[in-house]
Amino acid sequence: MVRSAGVAGPTVAEATFAWFLRIIAAYSLLFGVLYWVRLIGFYDEPLWRFDLMPVYWQVAVSMLAVFYPFAAIGLWMLASWGPVIWVICAVTEVVMYAGFPDLFGHRFAVIVSHVVVALIYTAFRVVIFLQKREAERQG
Repeated sequence: MVRSAGVAGPTVAEATFAWFLRIIAAYSLLFGVLYWVRLIGFYDEPLWRFDLMPVYWQVAVSMLAVFYPFAAIGLWMLASWGPVIWVICAVTEVVMYAGFPDLFGHRFAVIVSHVVVALIYTAFRVVIFLQKREAERQG
């Protein structure tokens, strides 16, 4: 790849951030597949088939089965809308498991993982912003 003189490549933070987003994309795709498994009833457990689920589970599973793969695509492509769709999925699951544990069960690990990913994402964005601001001052 030939670069023009004066055009800087991505910083270490930007390159690491891209890999971070792609790792989250892989996890989002996995979660999407797991919700699809639940929708089609592939796994033989109670409430693991769409027609046997209560309505609140049907709504949640349907939404997350569609949104998680879209989030994965957006995150993998490093599109600006990818993190937005992921946030919709994360907030939905946090509300499900933290707000309504009597309906959806207790999945503390899911809540913690979403919070940790959001904090890491925010830290990356702050570092990248500060680096760009410093580069503008020097340039």
